[in-house]
Amino acid sequence: MTKGHPPPAGFRLLPEYFDREAQEALVDELRLVLAKAPLFQPKMPKTGKAFSVRMSNCGSLGWVADINGYRYQPTHPTTGEKWPEMPSALRKLWKAVAADAPEPEACLINYYATTAKMGLHQDKDEDMFSSPVVSVSLGDTATFRIGGTTRKAPTSSMRLTSGDVVVLGGESRLAYHGIDRVLPGSSTLLKNGGRINLTLRRVTPDQ
Repeated sequence: MTKGHPPPAGFRLLPEYFDREAQEALVDELRLVLAKAPLFQPKMPKTGKAFSVRMSNCGSLGWVADINGYRYQPTHPTTGEKWPEMPSALRKLWKAVAADAPEPEACLINYYATTAKMGLHQDKDEDMFSSPVVSVSLGDTATFRIGGTTRKAPTSSMRLTSGDVVVLGGESRLAYHGIDRVLPGSSTLLKNGGRINLTLRRVTPDQ
């Protein structure tokens, strides 16, 4: 159920896109990814304040945040190794919901512990915005908030449960959005609780 102002055009919520079996298979693949590219703590540019989420990436590019700024790069910031390949289930998802867009280059892996959240922000570090951002929720339910293309625009909120997929395309591609809270114990998918959010993005223009 959505509360508040309707989301902007191009926003799609696909409830329970991945069933429990598919979720478990995806988590198993993510464990292999994280064994090669461990979670790290991103930091705010300039201040160096740590995010409340830990993160990693897979795909040819990965998003990082540190005191020097926000950027995409082909290697892990602490290991120096190339990011692991993106699981095939995520590439299939992209083809299903973003068939006209070029292949995704980055999959951000954000792990939310029970107290973690993400303030309202735009996904705008990419070199092109014609492709959507595609997001997968795994684990505990989260309260998701989305507004418009200005920070002061009215917002709406909804709960994202394990297996849900969100597509930010069209006008919603540059909408402000964030996670207000995670609901502890709302899912049994992850052994230690918490929530994983996977965000698929195309970073560079199609050649």
